[in-house]
Amino acid sequence: MESIWSEKIELPRFSRLEGDAKTDVLIIGGGMAGLLCAHFLQKQGVDYMLVERNRICGGVTQHTTAKITAQHGLIYHKMLKSIGVERTRMYLDANQNAVRKYFELCASINCDFEERNNYVYSLDNRRRIEKEADAIRKAGFAPVVTKECSLPVSAVGAVGLKHQAQFHPLKFVNGIAPGLKIYERTFVKRLKQHTAVTQSGKIRFQKLIFATHFPIDNKHGLYFLKMYQDRSYVLALENAQHVKGMYVDAEKDGLSFRNYGKYLLLGGGSHRTGKNGGGWRELRSFARLHYPGAREIGCWATQDCMTLDGIPYIGTYSDAMPDCYVATGFNKWGMTSSMTAAMILTDMILGKENEYAPVFCPSRNMMKPQLLLNGFEAAAGLFTFSTKRCPHLGCALKWNPMEHTWDCPCHGSRFAKNGRLLDNPANGNLFWK
Repeated sequence: MESIWSEKIELPRFSRLEGDAKTDVLIIGGGMAGLLCAHFLQKQGVDYMLVERNRICGGVTQHTTAKITAQHGLIYHKMLKSIGVERTRMYLDANQNAVRKYFELCASINCDFEERNNYVYSLDNRRRIEKEADAIRKAGFAPVVTKECSLPVSAVGAVGLKHQAQFHPLKFVNGIAPGLKIYERTFVKRLKQHTAVTQSGKIRFQKLIFATHFPIDNKHGLYFLKMYQDRSYVLALENAQHVKGMYVDAEKDGLSFRNYGKYLLLGGGSHRTGKNGGGWRELRSFARLHYPGAREIGCWATQDCMTLDGIPYIGTYSDAMPDCYVATGFNKWGMTSSMTAAMILTDMILGKENEYAPVFCPSRNMMKPQLLLNGFEAAAGLFTFSTKRCPHLGCALKWNPMEHTWDCPCHGSRFAKNGRLLDNPANGNLFWK
């Protein structure tokens, strides 16, 4: 189902690439991350081109809740213990820089940009809120701690950051995409040494940016082990409460709230792709209980790449591919992470040192508990009997009765009932009789 962002929006159209081409930098993927990379590279006078399999922003970008914030759940207390004070500060500062860059760009773009405080709330654990606030202070920033939350549930407290924002993502895209060197309906079938093979020719490049949500190259980097995908759901409600900010539950399976105009966007019901979860059913049950006078005017779902440690993978794709870069694993915070990725990768392309790059390095330590779970799910999928298998790495597909799709629990590829590819890392449709 389409989101409210897609209503009455006509994004610019770009031609298909025909025949062979040559460029210094090739960007594969026309979502927010790819478009921002193109925008910054063009500003720097770099020879680049962006290719998109379908239409720009036809995937995750149009299904976001479009929060722009450096506060990505209760993460900073955990980061202090896992990566130390200095790198925690770098992660927070990098994302605050991304927020500030949106403020700068949106000043001249009509995209319903609004400054808002962002809050992470807890229903039952005030101590977690206080620990997170302490961690943010140690990282050099000033959090807001409050017991007053404009929510229909009773929270014991919330920790927040001021001067965050929300916007209309596709209106923003309409502001930056015109004039960029983009080719739509241009499918990269495979990659060779400094060459991308499309359906109609070859693109020779010096450097490559993978901005494809889940990376499409399986030979290097072990991204199929370093990530899994998670689905979450959104309802747009009319005649519901104005929450006067942006909120997300401290619990992984909790709810998210933000307003857009007269609508409340209620998010949640998340689960690993290919597994069972609450989905829209959970959200509708909550809305009936807490917003009995509200009317549902839209619903949609999105899919997010989740990393081993909760930090995106931004940087060199792998040691074996030094001229290739990646932006992936945004852990449900794609708007801010896309901007962070674009700024870091632009510096790397230009040969400039970026002070934040070490925090996001894709080749960092993989020894995390989530790695074992990802490996188990992959093995289970490979050894499950099914005639319907994912073309990515051969895992058994599972029927999703809620969305009427075939989903891969190993790596998150999804297909329509007729076999049409909906979400990668698979790079082609299914075919069956």
